[in-house]
Amino acid sequence: GAEEPNKSLCWRLERLPKGEPVGSVFQSWMGDGFPIQRGDIFHTINRFRKLQCNKRALEVMEWVIRERPYRPKELDYSYLLEFTTKLHGVSQGENLFSRVPDEFQNELLYNNLVIACLDKSMIRLSLAYMKKMRELSYPISHLIFNRLIILHSSPSRRKTIKRILRQMRADRVDPHVSTYNILMKIEANEHNIEGLVRVFGEMKRAKVEPNEISFCILATAHAVARLYTVCQVYVEAVEKSATGNNWSTFDVLVILYGYLGNEKEIERTWGALKELPNVRSKSFILAIEAFGRIGRLSRSEQIWLEMKAEKGLKSTEQFNSMISVYCRLGFITKATKLYKEMEQNGCKPNAITYRHLALGCLKAGLGKEALKTLELGKDFSASARIRKSTPWLETTLSIVEFFAEKGDVENAEKLFAELKTANYTRHTFVYNALIKAYVKAKIYDPNLLKRMILGGSRPDSETYSLLKIIEQFQT
Repeated sequence: GAEEPNKSLCWRLERLPKGEPVGSVFQSWMGDGFPIQRGDIFHTINRFRKLQCNKRALEVMEWVIRERPYRPKELDYSYLLEFTTKLHGVSQGENLFSRVPDEFQNELLYNNLVIACLDKSMIRLSLAYMKKMRELSYPISHLIFNRLIILHSSPSRRKTIKRILRQMRADRVDPHVSTYNILMKIEANEHNIEGLVRVFGEMKRAKVEPNEISFCILATAHAVARLYTVCQVYVEAVEKSATGNNWSTFDVLVILYGYLGNEKEIERTWGALKELPNVRSKSFILAIEAFGRIGRLSRSEQIWLEMKAEKGLKSTEQFNSMISVYCRLGFITKATKLYKEMEQNGCKPNAITYRHLALGCLKAGLGKEALKTLELGKDFSASARIRKSTPWLETTLSIVEFFAEKGDVENAEKLFAELKTANYTRHTFVYNALIKAYVKAKIYDPNLLKRMILGGSRPDSETYSLLKIIEQFQT
């Protein structure tokens, strides 16, 4: 009878009002003549983890360990440890660990304790426990190495990753597909296509089978780098390797078909997404942007109205998606109207809103307003994550291209500096956009090629043609 919702223990626990003790649900469950089984508890815990209801998960596990509806095993203690640490910190977790019956202080519990330390960024302590695990001959999980790699993925710490991978080999831990995916994502985030392809090659040599996430990372990085033929190959691989109806894969495919200009496939993927229960606002946003990218304004507007009806307009991100489409296509009046509506809805414009609006002004031939809007946007701090996000970088590049057309070197350079910080200038087309500003302004600069190569970008035939023209301005 577990299929009937009111008969499911998880369903009852999920609907328990805030502040009510979990014990009351267990009592009524047993009162209705149902036993409390391990499977029900694990299902509930996994559900609470997904919903990030850590406090509830901990209450459930504390009740299980205290009331013992069945004999607790290592997995029960491991859950108790996980949520104790999440809520009360590592020292409480260590304290609990020492009180767990000896027979359950095994590899699962140790692995969980190390992961809990890493979740709190306590690297030194986690390394000490890993050392203890080696002494006890307990295998170390690849998940631990994954966390260590993520914690060392910032540019200043990245050198350590090689050491982590060496240690992984020394501990005889087989690299998992997820390990390679993390390494590929680090390269993709830095716009380093060669690095990305190198990691993918290592993965193949290690005979680790790529999954749909691997192909999503590869396809997206190549789309952002405007290498559409290669992107298309990886998109086909995503479609072949996709398992079941995974909304996050559908989301990525919507973005990718937008880059590839494939309207039929955007429609098909969006149709598949709409079939899933409870489509998230984020998916609507991505569909609006994908249709906008290929110039299908009416379709974007249609999905915008669907989102408004089904989800309500509650976030700045929702408004930004439609504003970005209007601005990309030069409909500044429509964008401005939406910008006003945004404030009436209690959503505050952010740095990215003004970036889109500045582009919209330029597309509509309103140069002065564009500069004013760019200035306005400066009053809003944008996190490093936003400044490295693709919409931000692509919108900024479009503005650089506009300034370049006008031969406005000063403003093109200002925005180019931002793109450089995010390593987006590794792509040849970004440097070429800047060089065009010098061509249009008829300014000779002998350092452009050197700057480009030192900046990690590879000149192509267009670069050399542009530089040839610049040489004529030498006085």
